[in-house]
Amino acid sequence: MRSWQVERRKRTRHLIELGGLVVKAGIVDLTGDDRATIYGALLWIAGKLQSEQGGHAVRSGPERGKRRSC
Repeated sequence: MRSWQVERRKRTRHLIELGGLVVKAGIVDLTGDDRATIYGALLWIAGKLQSEQGGHAVRSGPERGKRRSC
């Protein structure tokens, strides 16, 4: 297999895993699978993470995710 194929498969797997997190968090059900709403929510989250409060969100996020995934 060529190196670009390996890299493409790695990227595809990564994107699928990220999509799985959106489903696992319940965002798909909460939005009725409205992709514009999901994208808007992700943009809102990105804005929060880039704000002055972003440090707190980055520190508290992993702990919240670990509790939720169990």
